[in-house]
Amino acid sequence: MNQKMRNDADAITKSSLKAVLPDEAVARALKTYESRGGKTILVAAGKAAWQMAKAAVDVLGSVDAGIVITKYDHVIAPIPGIECCEAGHPVPDANSFESTEKAVRLVSGLTEKDTVLFLLSGGGSALFEMPLISGEELQDITKQLLASGADIVEMNTIRKRLSGVKGGRFAQRCMPAHVFSIVLSDILGDPLDMIASGPAYPDTSTCEAAAAIVEKYGLKLSEKAQALLKEETPKELTNVTTQITGSVRELCAAAAVKCGELGYKPIILTDQLCSIAREAGSFLASILKTHAGDAPREKLAYIAGGETVVQLTGKGLGGRNQELALAACTGIAGIPNAAVFSFGSDGTDGPTDAAGGYVDEDTLGELTAAGLDVFAVLKDNDAYHALKAVDGLIMTGPTGTNVNDVAVALLG
Repeated sequence: MNQKMRNDADAITKSSLKAVLPDEAVARALKTYESRGGKTILVAAGKAAWQMAKAAVDVLGSVDAGIVITKYDHVIAPIPGIECCEAGHPVPDANSFESTEKAVRLVSGLTEKDTVLFLLSGGGSALFEMPLISGEELQDITKQLLASGADIVEMNTIRKRLSGVKGGRFAQRCMPAHVFSIVLSDILGDPLDMIASGPAYPDTSTCEAAAAIVEKYGLKLSEKAQALLKEETPKELTNVTTQITGSVRELCAAAAVKCGELGYKPIILTDQLCSIAREAGSFLASILKTHAGDAPREKLAYIAGGETVVQLTGKGLGGRNQELALAACTGIAGIPNAAVFSFGSDGTDGPTDAAGGYVDEDTLGELTAAGLDVFAVLKDNDAYHALKAVDGLIMTGPTGTNVNDVAVALLG
């Protein structure tokens, strides 16, 4: 391993994440919050829910009642006056359903003087869920969508129609109370009706779009699910104020700043990357190959933010960031001081405990020496174990934020 390049990658990762933590963003959004004279009920859902709720309580001093619903191992400590719950992601589980029922009960029976402070971040689609079909079928449909390679907008178009809280329906349940919503975006372009499937925002998707997605991916649905996809979602909400804070654009900008501090010339290719993970990795490797022969050669950093998808062809363990990185290693093999790394800002990548993956000019040789064939590993979607064997995993632990992913290609 090229330790110098790995050190740079780790420094860029750490600095980028620090810049997009939600504490200051939530405090900034709350500057416009005004009590209506009644109760303040806090509901936080998503992978950054604990951090957002902690920041809100620190600013406000206290709330009348509240609940946090976040991913397993993402609750850091108790928050006074707040019930903290952990649940399943990316597939909802019984704890997702039970916790969401508690949130719905909290906002029931409120008056027009009361306010629901709704703190939303990515991952809420699985964590904040009250299914209108059986939990088992909802889990099966979610797994079908994940395996098909459907993007997040397509997934949410389906899921919000099968839910009693998505697609604006949670805001309806809060009426006549006002909903003050602070959103940490994890979707390209920040479409508010799609982040966590838009529990407190009018839905812009249509029944026709849902039907097209079912046909595109050949989803298998029960008759009840098919009927629900034909029921339209709320198109107007009068009791909601929404503030969006934090996005992948800020994550890319922060990565660029740190790259510059380390002596690289940063080039942001896009903050709306949307492709197959292994194809994105191959593309970044191709960029480095193009510029590796430049003379004189300056230090370059190519940055791409967004969200790739993995097409499941095997039964291995990994995530989109790990697969992106691993797919780049063949292209950069032997190029002096070349590295590609990618990580999820929430600190997890798919079903693993890694945030992402790192490869450099030595990785292919190290994998071969370990008896691993990169193409076979990718076919089996087993990037986790391959990268672990060559110390290529990026491990951050839960970060408390969630504003999508960033991939960086470095040329030293």
